[in-house]
Parts: sequence; C-alpha cells; structure tokens
Amino acid sequence: MIDETTARDAVVRAADELFYTRGVQAVGMDAVRTAAGVSLKRIYSLFASKDELIVAVLHHRTTIWDAGLATTSERATSARERILAIFDFLDAWFREPDFRGCAFINTHGELGATSSAVADAVREQKRTFQEYVARLVADVGAPAALAPQLAILAEGAQTTAAIAGTPEAAHQARAAAETLIDVAMTGRG
Repeated sequence: MIDETTARDAVVRAADELFYTRGVQAVGMDAVRTAAGVSLKRIYSLFASKDELIVAVLHHRTTIWDAGLATTSERATSARERILAIFDFLDAWFREPDFRGCAFINTHGELGATSSAVADAVREQKRTFQEYVARLVADVGAPAALAPQLAILAEGAQTTAAIAGTPEAAHQARAAAETLIDVAMTGRG
C-alpha cells in the first residue's frame, strides 16, 4: 500500500491532467481513480469532496506556474528583462503540445459561480501573480500603475493563445509590454 503523500500526489497529478485536457465537470471521480491507480475510498479519505481535489489541483498548478516563472526570470540580466521574461515563459508554454489555456481561467469559467472554494483559489493565484508583477515593476523603478497593465497583458495572451491555437499572442503581448515599460519610464531617471 502506498503512503498518504504518494497517494495524494498521484491523485492530484492524475486529476490535473484529466481536468486540464477534458474539463473539470466532464471528469468523474471514477476516471481520476483509474488514472491515479488509487481506490475511491482512499481518494475520499484524502479529499473530502471533488471541490477539495480541484482546489488541491489548482494549488499544484500554482506551484508549477511559479516555478516556471522563476526559472525563466533567472536567465534575465536586468529588472526590465525579468518583466519581459513573463512573456518568454508564456511563449514557451503556449508552444507545448498539450497547451489548453490557463487552468485557472478554465476552472473558474466552469465552477467559479458555483464553488466559492474554487473561486477563492483562482483569485488567490491571480492576486499572487499580480503581486509578483508589482515587485518586478518596483524593481525597474516604474510607476505602480504599470503592474496591473502588464498582468492584464499576460492574462489576455493566455486566453488569446488558447482560443486562436497559436503562440503568437506571447510575442504580441511582449511587444506591448515593451512599449508600456518605455512609456512608463519616460522622464524617470
């Protein structure tokens, strides 16, 4: 019998893949059980409800998102490039063969109106991303008002890339971000 941490990880990873490719509402707990190789009884001992599992998947996705941003940002040589690295990260992600858009936006679209726990988890991820962007904007010495503008560009690029089925939105958003940064920095010294 596998330990609790291993079982929990297997269930979260299996649910993540299934929810992302098929949609949260389209996936039943039987499908999660089969994909994870963990009994339903064990799954429900780990997660009291499907909503609780969905929130765990969203937290797992947050960890992946944060790590991807951090890794891409590490290659940047300046504060400005760390901001633009967001869009480089998006470009690489959009080119992955299994890209289906933002799991947070997708899940909120499916359940945000009916599950406060899911809505809260999505809002938390979006809030922490905005705070991350705000720190980068502060590091470059730009006005704080630039941060939400850049965050909106990143969010819009994710939705556009998913719907259009092309990664070009990352390049377009990056070019717009460069313009916004340049305009924001005009007159700063």
